[in-house]
Amino acid sequence: MKKKQWHNWGAGEQAQQHYLVQPRALAGGGDVRHVSEFLRACGWRDKSKTDGPLFMQSPDRAVRIAYDPYVQPGGWSIHGAASRHQPEWWAHLGRQTPVEIVAGLTDALTQPRSAHAPNVWAPLHGQRWRTEPDAEQVTATSPDGSAWMQYHQSPDGAAMWWSGAKDEQGNGWNAQFASSTPMHLVQAFSAALASPEPVMRPLGRVPPSTQIKTTSVSVLPSQLSAWQQARITAARAATWARNTARSARPRTAARPHAHAGGPRARR
Repeated sequence: MKKKQWHNWGAGEQAQQHYLVQPRALAGGGDVRHVSEFLRACGWRDKSKTDGPLFMQSPDRAVRIAYDPYVQPGGWSIHGAASRHQPEWWAHLGRQTPVEIVAGLTDALTQPRSAHAPNVWAPLHGQRWRTEPDAEQVTATSPDGSAWMQYHQSPDGAAMWWSGAKDEQGNGWNAQFASSTPMHLVQAFSAALASPEPVMRPLGRVPPSTQIKTTSVSVLPSQLSAWQQARITAARAATWARNTARSARPRTAARPHAHAGGPRARR
C-alpha cells in the first residue's frame, strides 16, 4: 500500500486518512451526495422524505431517481416517462454500485445529447476490455476480469443491457437497463465504468478485497469540501449557461393585430 501526503495544510485542521481505490468498480457504494448534490445544483427537485430514501425529480418531471438502501436488494432506480420521441425507460443499479459510476449516467441526464451516434462499446475498448460475442449476447470484460458489460438479445427479439462487478469473494453489484433506455445514457454509464481513474474512500469504507489497489492519502476536511464544491459550482454554471442560451433564443413572432382601420369591438 502506497502513502501520499498533501502539502499546504490549513492551520487548525486535522488531516483525515482516505484511500484512492482501483479498480473503481470494486470500490463500494460511496457517498450518495456525490449524485444528489450535483442534481440539485442542476435544478432537480429533492422530493425525499425526512429519514427516508433519496428521491429526485428532473425539472420537467420526466425523470425520477430514487436510492433506497432500506429494502432488499435496494439500490438505485431511475425511471424516464414516455414522450413523443422516447418510450418509457428504466435502469436499476445495485446498492454497491460506486456513486462515481452512477453519476456517469445521472450527470448525463442534465446535459444536452451529443450530435454523434452513441457507442456503448467504445469507452470499454478504449480501456482494453475484452469482447466475447456469441449467438445471443456480446460481453465485454475488464482486463482484470472483475467487471463486465453485456448486451443480450433473446430469440423473440427483446434486448437488454446488463453490467456488474464482483470480487474474489463474490461481493459486488449488478446493473440492468431496459431495451428502451437511451443509448447515450448507457454509453455514459460504460464510460464511467471503464474509467481508469481511482475513486476516494474514507478509512473504514474500503472493501476487503485482494483485487483492489489502494493508495493512502491524508486529506484535510477543507480540501474535501473544496473538491465537492467545485463539482457543484460546475453544475450550476453549466445549468445557468444553458438556461441563458434558451431564454435568448428568438421567440415566435406575435400574431399580427387587426388592421387599424378595421372594426373595433364596442365597449
